[in-house]
Amino acid sequence: MNILILGSGGREHAFAWKIAQSPLCEKLFVAPGNAGTAAIATNLAVGFNDFEKIAEQVLENQIELVIVGPEEPLVRGVRDYFQSRPDLQHILMVGPDSKGAMLEGSKDFSKNFMVKYGIPTAKSQTFTKDTLEDGLAYLATQKLPIVLKADGLAAGKGVIIAQTLEEAQTSLSEMLVDAKFGDASSKVVIEEFLTGIELSVFVLTDGESYKILPEAKDYKRIGEADTGLNTGGMGAVSPVPFATEKFMQSVEENIVKPTLTGLQAEGIKYNGFIFIGLMNHEGEPIVIEYNARMGDPETEVVLPRIESDLLTLMIATAKGELGQAEFSVSKQHAVTTVVVAGGYPGDYNKGDVIVGYENVEDASIFHAGTKLDGNLVVTNGGRVMALTGMSNTLERAIQKSQKAAGTISFEGKYYRRDIGLDVLRYS
Repeated sequence: MNILILGSGGREHAFAWKIAQSPLCEKLFVAPGNAGTAAIATNLAVGFNDFEKIAEQVLENQIELVIVGPEEPLVRGVRDYFQSRPDLQHILMVGPDSKGAMLEGSKDFSKNFMVKYGIPTAKSQTFTKDTLEDGLAYLATQKLPIVLKADGLAAGKGVIIAQTLEEAQTSLSEMLVDAKFGDASSKVVIEEFLTGIELSVFVLTDGESYKILPEAKDYKRIGEADTGLNTGGMGAVSPVPFATEKFMQSVEENIVKPTLTGLQAEGIKYNGFIFIGLMNHEGEPIVIEYNARMGDPETEVVLPRIESDLLTLMIATAKGELGQAEFSVSKQHAVTTVVVAGGYPGDYNKGDVIVGYENVEDASIFHAGTKLDGNLVVTNGGRVMALTGMSNTLERAIQKSQKAAGTISFEGKYYRRDIGLDVLRYS
């Protein structure tokens, strides 16, 4: 089978790495890909939102399965586009249509969905420019800190945790009136602040059957001990020691099953991944958010732990036959450390030559923000590479990941040296 993966980050390299291992994989393409995917697949110089050019490449290269990595093409309707064209309707795809992708594409939609189907989540209300005064008054009645979320996609930057009423009211005005996050903040969800430890649970579903993939915990802040600005993710661990069997049973019964039941009740034939961002709040799981795809860098610890043939699972999902597919997970621990460009998540350089990756031993390298410049691999993004170590113990997996991160070198390189250390006490 010929397969196309849409995307260019560490998540997509991890998918390519896993799928390339399958005996069912004949030719593998990634659009647009990066320097890492170029070593194991054919990169196509096509943007993942350019549906017409994607379609051309699918037909030209006789691609039978498309796996969608990022959220933007899903929200924009790449599946809808394929289904609208008679010459593409036979192409298998893993990724929901635009209606299903609203779980991520609209915070207001997902909050209303959770309330409607009894899925535990923080209480919230949504406001627009026209109801700004109501929003300001509502803030004055709420406990602090409080969370403000842009309704739409904002490249991971549309969330503000306000510590004071003045900050909250100023932020609400900036988001609604000044369009701080563009169209994404034409609606703003004001949500109560929950305390606890975050983790992510990933579900693969064909709309009827589902598999719960390995859970993960990621590290969003740029600084050690979770300080500084939020990033796209500085590392991740899986399994999560405090996600006990009892906790995960609660996740399945109170969140996963009602979510799928709700989607069916809404007439949404959901096919693909559902990322459930959770808070372990006083021992109970509460949903913070949904995403309509796998997380990054969580994918770089989740996929290495899946022992089953991933391509077989993808085909079964796309065909609506996931219930018949075998699925097994390794008991090993996986830890990934993300190496980033100096200055990230603010301004950073691109084009710096990366060296030392050929000396990495006993860890997997997943390229994120890289590209080829002749024979050289150079930086091409804020998050440059994710280094994943695996072992029978969390401590050893941390050591392998950190050693690999230290082996990579480029101008201004930075990485957190505390990934996984906070959960060691649970293991």
